[in-house]
Amino acid sequence: MNPAESEPATGTAAPSTAEALRAALAGVLDGLPPKQAAQAVERLITNYRGTTPTDAPVLRDRSDVAAYAAYRMPATFEAVRAALEALADAAPGWAPGSHVDVGGGTGAAVWAADATWQEPRTTSVLDWAEPALALGRELASLGASALRAADWRATRIDAALKLPESDLVTVSYVLKELTDRDRTALVAEAARAGHAVVIVEPGTPDGYLRIIEARDQLVAAGYRIAAPCPHDGACPIERGTDWCHFAARVSRSSLHRQVKGGSLPYEDEKFSYVAAVRFDAHPAGARVTRKPQIRKGQVLLDLCTRDDGLRRETVTKRHGALYRAARGVAWGDTWPPHEG
Repeated sequence: MNPAESEPATGTAAPSTAEALRAALAGVLDGLPPKQAAQAVERLITNYRGTTPTDAPVLRDRSDVAAYAAYRMPATFEAVRAALEALADAAPGWAPGSHVDVGGGTGAAVWAADATWQEPRTTSVLDWAEPALALGRELASLGASALRAADWRATRIDAALKLPESDLVTVSYVLKELTDRDRTALVAEAARAGHAVVIVEPGTPDGYLRIIEARDQLVAAGYRIAAPCPHDGACPIERGTDWCHFAARVSRSSLHRQVKGGSLPYEDEKFSYVAAVRFDAHPAGARVTRKPQIRKGQVLLDLCTRDDGLRRETVTKRHGALYRAARGVAWGDTWPPHEG
């Protein structure tokens, strides 16, 4: 779950999934005036930041979808990829043969699954915005075989939704858009249909609370927590005092820089998530829940642990190899590094 992107392959290796996605997204903005794209993004951000759940798709046409996908899809991809990699670490012998992405829009989560597992799988993306699905198909045509063969299906996301049984069900950045009733029903349906369920929400106090509610619902339905938590028990964070979230490093496009300003070539996407399974998994003994503090001769790690709840561990030079490992550990990683 290291938020920093891995180094590109050398030699004549094929582009990574992340690189292929960036190239595909650059193509969808070709011919769309930058000012129009920036205005669409600003309007859509304002809409998404509202507090009222929607009862209709927010993305209205291709220009809306293209602009917002170029702006938001890389961040969603990196956040979901981090969550899926944590699941893969906890269940290293498992790979999904089928994947249903609920509210998947342009398909960031199916690209993330393709970056996580190389095994073939059937893929379905369900969303109620046909322009988003159309663009998702277009982008997927430039991806690997599992993406090109995906089924993109216009479906209303509400309490009446029925999902096909699937090895993996993902629900990313969707719960906020739903009413309480529809949210509860969606998690229940994902729990019924999936062997593994991964839910991702923004890394805000409200997003964390939606994740905790979904986590409680999945545990009550008989699921085991694979990540990020090292246990299936109650979250040790006292609600209202703090929240559990992580960060994924995202390269900024020219559209990001135009809309947000700033000079850095990257930003950190904050997200909360839960990965739960109906099969054997081996959660981390502990997970790093804050950016490690590196000081002279020591590293301070804030951990969520299986047996001791939240605690801080100080790793010093006298710990030898463990100290060297601590200097390289990232927010969201398992601890010690060999666990997970």
